[in-house]
Amino acid sequence: MNIDILLGLQWGDEGKGKIVDAISPHYDIIARFQGGPNAGHSLKIDNVRHVLHLIPSGIFHPDKTNIIGNGVVIDPAVFKQEIETLGPPVSELSKRLIISSRANLILPTHRILDAAYENQKGYVKIGSTLKGIGPAYTDKAGRNGLRAGEILQGNFRQLYEMHIKRHLAILTNYNFNFDLREYESGWFEGIEMLKNFPIINTEYLVNDLISKGKRLLAEGAQGTMLDVDFGSYPFVTSSNTISAGACTGLGISPKKVGDIIGIFKAYCTRVGSGPFPTELKDETGNRMRATGHEFGSTTGRPRRCGWLDIPALKYAIMVNGVTRLFMTKADVLSGFDTIKVCTSYKVDGSECLEQPFRNDTVVEPVYIEMPGWKENISGIKDYQKLPAALKNYVDFVERQTNLPVAMVSVGPDRNETIFRQN
Repeated sequence: MNIDILLGLQWGDEGKGKIVDAISPHYDIIARFQGGPNAGHSLKIDNVRHVLHLIPSGIFHPDKTNIIGNGVVIDPAVFKQEIETLGPPVSELSKRLIISSRANLILPTHRILDAAYENQKGYVKIGSTLKGIGPAYTDKAGRNGLRAGEILQGNFRQLYEMHIKRHLAILTNYNFNFDLREYESGWFEGIEMLKNFPIINTEYLVNDLISKGKRLLAEGAQGTMLDVDFGSYPFVTSSNTISAGACTGLGISPKKVGDIIGIFKAYCTRVGSGPFPTELKDETGNRMRATGHEFGSTTGRPRRCGWLDIPALKYAIMVNGVTRLFMTKADVLSGFDTIKVCTSYKVDGSECLEQPFRNDTVVEPVYIEMPGWKENISGIKDYQKLPAALKNYVDFVERQTNLPVAMVSVGPDRNETIFRQN
């Protein structure tokens, strides 16, 4: 098996970027398979913080091939900004980053439509990032998308104008003011930037490299509980964030998949609207937010914080077929006298372990309490030297999920990562 998949098991923001960067030396190819610039993967390398939105988190390793797969939707303006912040010249980055010709483009009017749709929803807004993701995927599913490969065609401008005209006709139905020129200003500059990179049918490349024994890490965006099918619909993203999405988002067979690595925080966070059973709207939640710097990498919005939710974690493990777990942000819980963990729900007075279908279902989390730890763990390199209370916490998660916690992150830097032998 030459393909491993790494994805989030909660509502996103689990620290996938840091972990992909940390384990990239074990792989030859790192590939994004879904999502768009609504994802923000933060990495801290030598005390310098980097935020990636579209580019795979293996980009900082010069000897790795990075691929933006067909399942991703690309905003050229964001892509250009991201390339310019990475540091190395475009001529160097173009040797380690390849783009699928089948990846759909986010047009300026997709962003306008996103804002118009969200505005119309009033008090039932879903908390969209307003990056144009939903409308871009809508066009893709409706067979109206403009794809990356088409920027190399002579009639690209005509195709673009055709799509813009269609979107502007839709927008006449909304009382929404906008200036298209403002949205377009950086978009065409982004198109020119994209032309510096190989735009090919990456499914052939991926399968050819795998047949030659190369190892691929598929990098997911967002998290399982935001999956368009299995998340808390409609408060979800517009793509399949689960492991099956890696196959359709890169053009690979499920038979080639090996490890499925599930990342989860030692607690839970969520950005935007939607159900969050263990949310803490008190000083404890505020403390988690402040200590963990829980603000969206893409939007800057404060994240909602809460205790670890075992039923949601087990659900995510089930739909993904997770083979091992990575725990992040254990350091954020340092200093709590006691730590709570939700082990089940109460719904209509009865115990329940399933994720409710309806978002308006009143869910009461059932907690157990465990001793906390006071020590600063950020400098610890050896798992056995971690506080006993933290190791008991890890053991509890392993018993609940029947999976090994193979990694514990004790800080934001790539070196603040403890890999265990299981």
